[in-house]
Amino acid sequence: MPVTQNKVVTPQTPRSSSGVVTAANSTYGDTPTNTAVIFTAGANGARVSRISAVARASIGATELQLFRDHDGLGTVRRFMESKTLAALTVAQTAGQAPVDFGYSDSKPLILAPNEKLYGAAGVALAAGIVFTVEGGDF
Repeated sequence: MPVTQNKVVTPQTPRSSSGVVTAANSTYGDTPTNTAVIFTAGANGARVSRISAVARASIGATELQLFRDHDGLGTVRRFMESKTLAALTVAQTAGQAPVDFGYSDSKPLILAPNEKLYGAAGVALAAGIVFTVEGGDF
């Protein structure tokens, strides 16, 4: 994308994406196991304004993890943040509050061109934990 002096660059294409993790990850190095791609930035990068997660079945408390892959190849996935998913019982009589990672229009996460975000969980859940990402490509 050509850069023009003194012009604000905003996302041009709204995007949302999701991914599901089922197996536990306990590796925080650059090659974690059991991660899932939850978002891939476009050719000019992206601005993420929301990341959330919900469980598809009852679960004990677990750590939800985010990793980022700066080159888009998946060879190096760096641990960047985690939040706690409190223990919960999934029932059709009560909704569950999604875990919010805290990104917003006023506090976005900026991704480089083709950079990927990965989600992981500290506890396995066969039904899966769904990560959802909202934002836009530049």
